[in-house]
Amino acid sequence: MSLRATEDDSGTEIHLPADIDWEMLDKSKFFVLGAALFSGVSGMLYPIVVLKTQKQVLAKDMPCVKLAVSILRHEGCRGFYRGFGTSLMGTIPARALYMGALEMTKSNVGCVTVSMGFSEAKAAAIANAAAGLSAAMAAQLVWTPIDVVSQRLMVQGGNTAHTGAVRYNGGIDAFRKIIQTDGVRGLYRGFGISILTYAPSNAVWWAAYSMAHRAVWGGISCYYLKKEGNGGGGGGGVGFTPDSKTVVAVQGVSAAMASGFSALVTMPLDTIKTRLQVLDSEGSNGKPSIGQTVKNLVKEGGLSACYRGLGPRLASTSMSAITMITTYEYLKKLSTKDQDCHAG
Repeated sequence: MSLRATEDDSGTEIHLPADIDWEMLDKSKFFVLGAALFSGVSGMLYPIVVLKTQKQVLAKDMPCVKLAVSILRHEGCRGFYRGFGTSLMGTIPARALYMGALEMTKSNVGCVTVSMGFSEAKAAAIANAAAGLSAAMAAQLVWTPIDVVSQRLMVQGGNTAHTGAVRYNGGIDAFRKIIQTDGVRGLYRGFGISILTYAPSNAVWWAAYSMAHRAVWGGISCYYLKKEGNGGGGGGGVGFTPDSKTVVAVQGVSAAMASGFSALVTMPLDTIKTRLQVLDSEGSNGKPSIGQTVKNLVKEGGLSACYRGLGPRLASTSMSAITMITTYEYLKKLSTKDQDCHAG
């Protein structure tokens, strides 16, 4: 893959490593290594997710630092890992579904859009958006029940004022009690709004990432072009092959830009979804509804209540996106069928 920036009649070309598509991957390596790598990433980011979730269900907002100190004082470090075992159990199959759907869609839609005459940049953005959408929808089949259980465990014993009287003794007990009380539907509470939150969010994120990635490399290309011009370089095209550190840095910056935009757009939906999944007192007769949840949020703090936990979510999504995309690209490199073709 190469990107070219032009100014007058001269140009500089950046030679990037070739894209690795679905057909080039060793699938067993891809899924086994992916499960191990992303389990580690989930473990690192989990405390931030706990903070965000607890803030979203508080009746009265509390600063992040104060909430973190309160969790530490009352529950110790274990308080930041409530429900982690359950979350990890679901993350592995959900990630497998997500990565499989992502790569297959990206590969197929990419071929179709190029054959339809779209430019490389537009084809990449469309393929990434479609891949993000299909991956999120596939993964939510597993993620929603895991979310419902792990989030209830996260807020249990925290500073929440109205999480209901039911106490859970671990993930299996929570699954059993939710099914006894609400049936299987209880595990899919908030499934519709999860799709509404994550599917467009993923489509936006992957499309934004594709565009940000090209824009950042375009800026670097222009910088090198001007540098060559100022240094008296003579007209013809100049080739530039970035080292692996530069490639990873650009991936990280692009991911952070995409996740910041996506988090701001979808934060209110994420807050409503979390409350629907966690709080039994959000609706009449213990049956929560979207309308009642929105009314309660407005009553508690207006529009700003929908953005409670925005700080932890921005931190979580940015860190998650940076680690996810760099880990993901590294995983694809490790999982190629012919390593020699992609060395360097």
